[in-house]
Amino acid sequence: MADGTHDATGSAPSGEKAHAPSGEKAHAPSGGNAGAASPEKSETSKPVDPTDDLVERKHTLTVGRKQLAYTSWTGRIVLREELLEDGKAAGFKPKATVFVTAYTLDGADARKRPVTFAFNGGPGSSSVWLHLGLLGPRRVVSGDVGVPVPPPYDLVDNAESLLIHSDLVFIDPVATGYSRAVDGVKPADFHGFTRDIESVAEVIRLWTSRNGRWMSPKLLAGESYGTLRAAGLASHLQERYGMYLNGIALISSVLDLGTIMFNEGNDVPYALYLPTYAAVAHYHGKHPGRTLGEVLHEAEAYAAGDYPRVLARGHRLSPAERRAAVAKVARLTGLRREYIDRVDLRVEHVRFFTELLRDRGLSVGRLDARFTGSEPDGGRELFSADPSYSHIAGPYSAALNQYVRTELGYENDLPYEILAGPVNEAWSYREFEGRSVSVVGQLGAAMRANPHLKVHIACGYYDGATPHFAAEHVAAHLPIPGELRANVELAHYEAGHMMYVHEPSRIRQSAALADFLRRSMPVA
Repeated sequence: MADGTHDATGSAPSGEKAHAPSGEKAHAPSGGNAGAASPEKSETSKPVDPTDDLVERKHTLTVGRKQLAYTSWTGRIVLREELLEDGKAAGFKPKATVFVTAYTLDGADARKRPVTFAFNGGPGSSSVWLHLGLLGPRRVVSGDVGVPVPPPYDLVDNAESLLIHSDLVFIDPVATGYSRAVDGVKPADFHGFTRDIESVAEVIRLWTSRNGRWMSPKLLAGESYGTLRAAGLASHLQERYGMYLNGIALISSVLDLGTIMFNEGNDVPYALYLPTYAAVAHYHGKHPGRTLGEVLHEAEAYAAGDYPRVLARGHRLSPAERRAAVAKVARLTGLRREYIDRVDLRVEHVRFFTELLRDRGLSVGRLDARFTGSEPDGGRELFSADPSYSHIAGPYSAALNQYVRTELGYENDLPYEILAGPVNEAWSYREFEGRSVSVVGQLGAAMRANPHLKVHIACGYYDGATPHFAAEHVAAHLPIPGELRANVELAHYEAGHMMYVHEPSRIRQSAALADFLRRSMPVA
């Protein structure tokens, strides 16, 4: 917008103007209508089209003895679709407003300066976790196991921010953050695999075009379901727009939901989760006198060897074979033999988190199994809440809501949807009917078409949502030729799903991502 007039849910600070990136006026895609936003309607009661409401702010970040000057662009971008009537062009119709927060380094050469597009997962999660936990120029102080931080929490400069090495664009998919479908459009239209990828890709295309960044190196960073989105985006961006990427960072990766979904007849997750169970058992004192490395080595060898065969044999196992398998799984997981026998050697993950410390009246976290919480009912089969999510929800929610207004200058009376649970429950995978939801083939196709594409996979040993051994399993099955195997790397951390909650892991992960970004750049 060219002035400070906005609707009631997207206003600029008093006396300040809202702008499009690079100082240009906010505009719709070619042929679109960017009329002034207003709550009023015309005489025909036709709603006025929404407009972009990006706000610009100047900042500095101190890194060592240097100060980096950078600009933030915060607000909503309007997505439109082209209409056809009787085979003829009929204009553009707004369909959603998508909230983005972009950071660009002042004075940088756009041709050489990389840009990283980042998002989280869910589906139904905003980008707050990567934004204020790991990548952005400011980060929340959330505390860690044994050192919780009381409200009202705090924000500090992130001296390890990826902004030092790359411009950043954080994207909140429709129904998360401040992103919403426009009046008359069903939010559910965006709550599915393909429509989600199409809408996020459209945001990336618009931002890249409006900022003149088609010739800049480009990367994606996704977490959790965001890794599945990122792999799908790599393929879609190439095929739909001819936009080829330099790198993809997959944080807490899941590219094939069949590796983590405990469905009837699918024994794969039981084996792939076993090393995570063993690591968690070790953390909570169930493997005295042994190192984490020793425990993982044994668990991974069993999970990749005898355990799948044992599960496949079913009742064809001899009594001696079954007793040996029960004893092995019980020892690795830290669970009682009687329990392993009762669940037929198959330990579902939330059951494990509820059972492991039952004798202490505690459950362990799913997102980060280092965390524990007390249970009001010691007989529950499934825990009442994930204690690791309870630890981070408050700090990240408070920090984002304060930061976006006071430091980024964007005001909006809508609730910022940190994690929209109903979206996850209603997500559509109709494209995968009758088969596993997987983007392994799409990522392989993208890498074969673009042999310069590098992939970084970050895993937490205590991540009970996307286990590290499942990520390794998928990486080993990417359909790419041998010469491209070197384009894929894995990094492991003694932490959980949001491994940056663990301060030593955050420092190490920030360095690993910076190094990956540098190695993904074209050789001068």
